[in-house]
Amino acid sequence: MEWYEVLVQQTINGLTRGSVFALIAMGYTMVYGVIELINFAHGDVFMLGLFIPLTVVTLLGVSTTLVGWQILGVLLPLFLVTMLVTGAINLTIDRVAYRPLRRAPRLAPLITAIGVSFMIENLAMLWKGPAPIPFPDLFPNVDILNAWLGIDTLIYFTTKDLFVVVVTLPLMLALELFVTRTRWGKAMRATAQDRETAAAMGINVERMIMLTFFTGGALAGAAGLIQGMYYNIGQWWMGYQAGLRAFTAAVIGGIGNMPGAALGGLFIGFLSAWSDQYISARWTNALVFAILILFLVFRPQGLLGERPPDRT
Repeated sequence: MEWYEVLVQQTINGLTRGSVFALIAMGYTMVYGVIELINFAHGDVFMLGLFIPLTVVTLLGVSTTLVGWQILGVLLPLFLVTMLVTGAINLTIDRVAYRPLRRAPRLAPLITAIGVSFMIENLAMLWKGPAPIPFPDLFPNVDILNAWLGIDTLIYFTTKDLFVVVVTLPLMLALELFVTRTRWGKAMRATAQDRETAAAMGINVERMIMLTFFTGGALAGAAGLIQGMYYNIGQWWMGYQAGLRAFTAAVIGGIGNMPGAALGGLFIGFLSAWSDQYISARWTNALVFAILILFLVFRPQGLLGERPPDRT
């Protein structure tokens, strides 16, 4: 491949990775924005977003590539079921583990979140076993540039790449419109700004927190299903690395800022893909977290975040 073909190919790979990171990061930043909690179990909800639909399609006996109307008829209900279940799981985590610690020192819910993460990972390992598990190749994988458009190139842009972008971008846009344009979204933003004042104005703060956890869990579940359909493999520990990179994306974009989280997710996706190609995959995590440290030191508010006012 020519150098520019390699660059374009890795940029495509970064776009697909970054789109998944962005979905996970938006869930992180929503929860932090409302209750200032880093929900480290969020990455494991993403992992369940792969395991749950895998169980469903296995029970239904779906194991071959879908064609025609089967794509819409199977995938749409599968996405809805996955998002509802992972949203409910994330909501349950909040009700059971985090709600009793609302007024506790910040270290207590943080440690609890780490404990919940370990618990989910170990339950997933018992559920599916320690070895990597295959995910059925449900979505057709066709080379768009060569097979459909007849362009003679070594760049590989497939229907799966297009699927990732076509699904993730509307989900991110829908969430942004929900938060900025709907009554519930405005109530969520009011809760994020000042819970006490929001409650005094008649907003049910706990209901808004529940809605936040449910929505974040649903996005993580959608990201997990997309990951499974794209790579056709899953592991019980996959949420750990994806969660760390998504959290890094949320911080780089501006924790609490959803467009920033989406931008940060794409940034981390491109950075990791380019690092894998031009440096080494062994150094990618080091590079990602080095960038995180630089942001924390020199621009802690992130790319789109606002610097907090100085207190006198």
